[in-house]
Amino acid sequence: MPPSDSLRAPALDPAEIHRARRLLASPAVKERVWPALAAAAFAACAALSLAAAMIVAPPTTLSHPLEEEP
Repeated sequence: MPPSDSLRAPALDPAEIHRARRLLASPAVKERVWPALAAAAFAACAALSLAAAMIVAPPTTLSHPLEEEP
């Protein structure tokens, strides 16, 4: 049985299929780094200011809890 003509030559050109896939592919979305970096910087500043406020704040009790009262 002789092979058909479709087996000898491809029906679709692979280069054209590749070109069509590239044209139909959605463009890659580049993610921006600045919003995440700004949020991290804000969180770091807030944490440092809270830590500084806790260190500088006066104690809530006027006497040491381990001292015995007379």
